[in-house]
Amino acid sequence: MIPLEKLAQITERLEYVEAAMVDGRGDIAALGREYAELRPVAAEIAEYRRLLDSIADAEAMLDDPELGALARDELPVLKDRLPGVEQSLRVALLPRDSADAGSAILEIRPGTGGEEAALFAADLLRMYQRYAETQNWNFEMVEEQHTELGGIREAVVNVQGQGVFARLKFESGVHRVQRVPETESGGRIHTSAATVAVLPEARDVDVRVDPSDLRIDTMRASGAGGQHVNKTDSAVRITHLPTGIAVTSSEKSQHRNRETAMRVLRSRLYDIERRKAEAERSADRRSQVGTGDRSERIRTYNFPQGRLSDHRINLTVYRLEQIMQGDLGEITDALAADDQATRLAEMGT
Repeated sequence: MIPLEKLAQITERLEYVEAAMVDGRGDIAALGREYAELRPVAAEIAEYRRLLDSIADAEAMLDDPELGALARDELPVLKDRLPGVEQSLRVALLPRDSADAGSAILEIRPGTGGEEAALFAADLLRMYQRYAETQNWNFEMVEEQHTELGGIREAVVNVQGQGVFARLKFESGVHRVQRVPETESGGRIHTSAATVAVLPEARDVDVRVDPSDLRIDTMRASGAGGQHVNKTDSAVRITHLPTGIAVTSSEKSQHRNRETAMRVLRSRLYDIERRKAEAERSADRRSQVGTGDRSERIRTYNFPQGRLSDHRINLTVYRLEQIMQGDLGEITDALAADDQATRLAEMGT
């Protein structure tokens, strides 16, 4: 049984937030975010309470000469619904990551494997871009550096949309590929890797940056040649002096590059703060899903067998071609469900 006192507190808080928004009291934006988080929880609470009331009413009518038979028929049906409604409520009561609802910064870099790793990094970039298109997200390239054969030395993308971070955050880690490289003449299977980092996009209120801590340089953007070479000094590199973090944005507009680079810099600093706070809260926790450890090998893409294996949740699927075309829903759903089950178990529910 879920404590009704706790449920009452949540309902009362929602009523307070609602009234404050109507009266224009407090930070309206913050109240709006809290209201959006509390409303679905309150809906689950209302459903749970209605079911408990219906069970109590049916039990009270069992001895009624006129309504007893109806109550005896209805009671087992109501009680059968109770475990499912309780589980939905427990899930709704799980602590929310405030970053889940927002956008994300996606960073992809080749790991071990030379040019083949760079080509695989480019394949991952296309995979995420196609997945973003299926979700109606905006996929804004911040920085993209190519190799001569079309691989990726580095790609930084701002993926904008509702719930982006919640769907992509489990992609952080080392992605390993097993296939015959285009550069391999003997038909041998090689193993290489690329690293993916997914950072929550920081808002101004999440992290504040002192302008005196920044060094801003403008330069000519590098490229693969031809139309890709920027003819003016519009690229912007912003260096955060206390941490040494440097971010470059190489689009055509210098003003836009400054805004974009600052957005990525804030997100990286925000990610550092979140990781530090998480480490302090749970120094002994070693959960495979949700750590975002980018040194951890999380997944293998085996092209000869058409197989993808996610090592954190022991998931193997044999439709690698569709996944590389952006059909990631089954994978992201499974990772989110496993994370949810793990957190429920940790809460002892």
